[in-house]
Amino acid sequence: MAYRTLTKYKGVFERYSQDRLYKGKPDVCFDIRYKLDGKDIFEKVGWASEGYTAKQAENVRIERLRTMRHGEELPQQKKKAITFEALAKKYLKWSAVNKSRDGIDDESRYENHLKDRFANKRLDEISTFDLERLKSDMVKKDYAPKTISHCLGLIRAMYNKAMDWDLYHGANPIKKKRPGEKKGLMPVVQNARDRFLSIEEADILLKELRRNPRYKKEHKELEDPKLHDITLLSLHTGARASEIFNLKGYDADLKNGLLTLRDTKNTETRYAPMTEAVHDMINRRLPKDLNAYIFTDEDGQKIKEVSNSFERVVNRLGFNDGVTDPRQRVVFHSCRHSFASWLAIQGTPLYTIAKLMGHKSISMSERYSHLSPDHKKDAVNGLKATFNHTGKIRKIEGK
Repeated sequence: MAYRTLTKYKGVFERYSQDRLYKGKPDVCFDIRYKLDGKDIFEKVGWASEGYTAKQAENVRIERLRTMRHGEELPQQKKKAITFEALAKKYLKWSAVNKSRDGIDDESRYENHLKDRFANKRLDEISTFDLERLKSDMVKKDYAPKTISHCLGLIRAMYNKAMDWDLYHGANPIKKKRPGEKKGLMPVVQNARDRFLSIEEADILLKELRRNPRYKKEHKELEDPKLHDITLLSLHTGARASEIFNLKGYDADLKNGLLTLRDTKNTETRYAPMTEAVHDMINRRLPKDLNAYIFTDEDGQKIKEVSNSFERVVNRLGFNDGVTDPRQRVVFHSCRHSFASWLAIQGTPLYTIAKLMGHKSISMSERYSHLSPDHKKDAVNGLKATFNHTGKIRKIEGK
């Protein structure tokens, strides 16, 4: 055992290693001594081979004395923060009960993007620099800004919950912002979709969805209408996939032709009028137990995500041929976007579109304003008609 020897610096000791060398000589470790609660405390500072000196050890000791003088906690008094993996286990259990789609999106983001990088790190060891590297690496791999934003948002939410649950008392690294930055680490997301299906394309899609090539018997394709019905419902009501999956028997008011959409993205319940096609489809699917889900999987359990068959059918129809911008590709969410676009084309007021779509404000529906009939152009043309061809104002009859 190496013995400590007092150096010329007050409270700083050195001890020589018996089995490690540095520059051809025994390596030396520097320790400091101070009193805590009336007891002598020896604390290792570091080895010479790690770049430490007796003078640096003295600076550490001075900092410890300053910390105690101001009534602050010493490092060894602080409770070690839990690991990111330990927090993830608790958070994902909470997410499965309290978030939409039973938290499967959070679980996927953790498993695919965060686990390998942060699982074994304590929460107080993850810095803003680590998150910058995560963001940079995901950008290099061509992940969409929205995907990166979701991953960083998950980290932020996990830290906030850790503090709420009294599991962590440090800072949230995702909240730190650089001067002049409005969103800090969060990337600017421009994911507005302009592409929507025409009525003809929607009809073709629905017809194709009724056929499922996986089920064949004597070369005859059998119907698999569930995916068709889910798509029909989104096209005719603008409902999100998660809102459709949450529908239970008691949410269908066939008498008044209304569907109640609960647990929506903005947490507000809204009502969707049924078209005749939706009314007939819901009537066929209405479960005997009104507390049961209207759409279930083969095991009778709640559906959690849209089948991959939807993407295969869209690709088979060629709707995404030649499309390189992910925002312009036809995905299931395009059904909801198509519903709002059709409403705008037929002249539905933006306020009504906002209510039917469940938008928190009318500004979210303004993206569809360019599809409205040319009422703005008509208004300008009407004003233009009051001018003659020389640019002078034409006399208007009456007052």
